[in-house]
Amino acid sequence: MSLLSSILIGCLAGSLLSVLLAAAIAYRARPGWIPTLVSFAVGTLLGAVFIEVIPHIFEGPGDHRVSAMTILAGILLFFLLEKLVLWRHYHEDGSDQLDALHDHGRSGLLITVGDTFHNFVDGVIIATAFIADFNLGVITALAIIAHEVPQEIGDFVILLHSGYSKRTALMLNVVSSLATFAGALLAYFALREASEWITSLLCIAAASMIYVAVADLIPGLHKRTSLAATAQQVSLIAAGVGIIWGLHLALGQ
Repeated sequence: MSLLSSILIGCLAGSLLSVLLAAAIAYRARPGWIPTLVSFAVGTLLGAVFIEVIPHIFEGPGDHRVSAMTILAGILLFFLLEKLVLWRHYHEDGSDQLDALHDHGRSGLLITVGDTFHNFVDGVIIATAFIADFNLGVITALAIIAHEVPQEIGDFVILLHSGYSKRTALMLNVVSSLATFAGALLAYFALREASEWITSLLCIAAASMIYVAVADLIPGLHKRTSLAATAQQVSLIAAGVGIIWGLHLALGQ
């Protein structure tokens, strides 16, 4: 299988299949299901970044202090993007979101624009990971799938409550997901001519995954403070990390 084929398959799984799975769940999902999926996504994201991406960066040549600073700069960059309403996830419990949704579709439009940008970045991340190492690409794609499903469920719910029909909401999410392929193809052809950018882009990828897990996903989990909810969250986060570790061993990293 060629490198480009692997990248496109990773994008297909990370975008279109995630959207369709999320839509199938959202048709029947209760708001309480989303935090369960989010807990698992936190574990896979943190597992992927700390077990795979960051070790791969620091095993390579170059100034590791610069790499660390690039990761830090990336985290601050995503903070600024979120402040500018270019990076929106809505991973919290759906019932908390509904109060602000009666705005004649503006929330749905906003989240579609933000999700398109987010999917474009995911495509760049997937392509960069596959170019650096095939196994790293597989694990990165799986981590992205894990966090895309709860995100897309939240997006789908928001679109429905913004006044869109189920069919229109699905079509908007599908069209938005195509940005993943645009980002991946741009990264693939650009990095063929500028391979020295790979380490820097992996640092940005690591920053993105850390930021999504810590800033976007975990705060929503804190809204459920009972001992039972906390135990469930910790167990699911550990399960997510465990799956990444198991893949790490199975792929012989």
